[in-house]
Amino acid sequence: MKRNLSDRKYVINAIFIIVGVIFLIRLLFIQVLDESYILSAESNVLRQNTIYPNRGLIYDRNGELLVYDEAAYDLMVIPRQVKQIDTVEFCMLLDITDSAFKAKIHKAKKYSMYKPTVFQAQISKEEYGYIEEKLYKFPGFYVQLRSLRKYPVPIAAHTLGYIGEVNKKEIEKSHYYRQGDYIGKSGIEKFYEKELRGKKGTEIVMVDVHNREQGSYRNGRYDTLSEPGQNLYLSLDADLQAYGEKLMQNKIGSIVAIDPKTGGIIAFITSPVYDPNLLVGRVRGKNFNNLMNDSLKPLMNRAIMGTYPPGSTFKIVNAMVGLQEGVLREGTLYSCYGPATTPIRCTHDHVSPLALKEGIEQSCNPYFWNVFKSIINNPKYNSIRESFNSWRKHVTSLGFGSKFNTDIPFELNGNIPTSEYYDKIYSEGHWNALTIRSLAIGQGEILITPLQLANLVAVIANKGFYYPPHLVTAIGTKDNRIKEFNEKTETTIDLKHFIIIQEAMLNVFEGEHGTARWARLEGMHICGKTGTVQNPHGKDHSMFIAFAPKDDPEIALSVIVENSGYGSTWAAPIASLLVEKYLNDTISRPYIEKRILEGNLISRN
Repeated sequence: MKRNLSDRKYVINAIFIIVGVIFLIRLLFIQVLDESYILSAESNVLRQNTIYPNRGLIYDRNGELLVYDEAAYDLMVIPRQVKQIDTVEFCMLLDITDSAFKAKIHKAKKYSMYKPTVFQAQISKEEYGYIEEKLYKFPGFYVQLRSLRKYPVPIAAHTLGYIGEVNKKEIEKSHYYRQGDYIGKSGIEKFYEKELRGKKGTEIVMVDVHNREQGSYRNGRYDTLSEPGQNLYLSLDADLQAYGEKLMQNKIGSIVAIDPKTGGIIAFITSPVYDPNLLVGRVRGKNFNNLMNDSLKPLMNRAIMGTYPPGSTFKIVNAMVGLQEGVLREGTLYSCYGPATTPIRCTHDHVSPLALKEGIEQSCNPYFWNVFKSIINNPKYNSIRESFNSWRKHVTSLGFGSKFNTDIPFELNGNIPTSEYYDKIYSEGHWNALTIRSLAIGQGEILITPLQLANLVAVIANKGFYYPPHLVTAIGTKDNRIKEFNEKTETTIDLKHFIIIQEAMLNVFEGEHGTARWARLEGMHICGKTGTVQNPHGKDHSMFIAFAPKDDPEIALSVIVENSGYGSTWAAPIASLLVEKYLNDTISRPYIEKRILEGNLISRN
């Protein structure tokens, strides 16, 4: 009896197991096999569309819209379904050659015979209507809604960046992308790609034999919603950016303006510039190649990828190091004999001897050769090498020689030479202040980026610290502020030394012999320093740094105009116009503005 009950128990258990397996198999069929059937076996009547989200909008510091999405379309192809079409008529419809058609089909087949892929990207709204009417003649092709970036104000192309089709490496790096998708390639679009791109959705639609949509499959049971990308809010001032780009027309160089109180970049200008709308839509490839082949290199962002000797602007750095190291005081006097001075000559004759503030005001080369020599020969160190390393530590604390590693892609390090470098060139113990004297006036092996130079000015404006330069202040909403760029970086220079430097920089504009006195602005205390940078490939570069107002700085900037001569000739007036525009929202010196706007320095190269 017990055995019969035991056998019955096993039978009942077996029945439950069998029923459970049947349910599992049915569930698997519904959830997996049935969906596979949807996407493959019934592919001649059903189609899975990707719902691409709108990328996030981009605004300037004042809420002006800089980038938005505009509806566009991709022509998709499923190679297996392309049969016996009139390729001549098809090529005429798309305005492409027969060879282009064959290349695109080959690329699509290589990707997949069964999966849809982009045949022709970024078709405009105007083209879409004409193409859609005739697509019924060409099985295997259909149009899918996408979007194009639109720039209502054609400025800041290098800063905003552009999007382009993903490559194989980008697809392998992230499962989010598939062939034909777009991704940020440069600038803000690249750095904030994950925030801007949003989340793709899918929909399954019924189509007729001509690939025309007939409605949703099973009332959207298998569809998923897309999620738009997050909006970005920049520190950039669109009006100042546009004005700066206008001033730099027909010139090669860059302007970087920073809010010293936050590190937010107010203007990020490189010249020559281009209209960002050129790299949108079907004309993108042709325009990109034209820009790439342009001898003036308009695709190069000189503000972060251009590296220059800082010239006389670097005299301020050596002055601060000398003050910090105790080998220089405000009243320290050095003589200058003008162009006859050795081993570094002066560019002009002036009063001699002179003290620190006059040395900066007059931009005297021999004065700062003596300052640098005293730094390198500092008796408190045991060797030239040791004193040089101390000099380098102070210089790099000011933001030179390395990237800031914020939200600015493709930034270069620049170069502050090391003692190891000079050991290799001259051998250890065989170099001294005289050997490396070019560093005294910002020449030689020193290379800086315009961004680093503008950051130096922010350091001086803040009397010894800076916030890392960055472009985006908030993500999603204007109140959702980014906190990672709020950390203050202290330098190795004491606050008291910056007070002396600020007074000296004020004299550059307001002193009787100031090198930028012609660009002074009535009613505004601007602190600055000119730089004329030797260029082995042609005419000297014009360079200028400034901040204003002196007692409550709101803007710190660097201006570099390549192959244009003295710093006071071009860079200084451009800087003063930008300061006036930003702080007063007007220009009171139209004669200076007219000269800058009409200046064509490219034709002189």
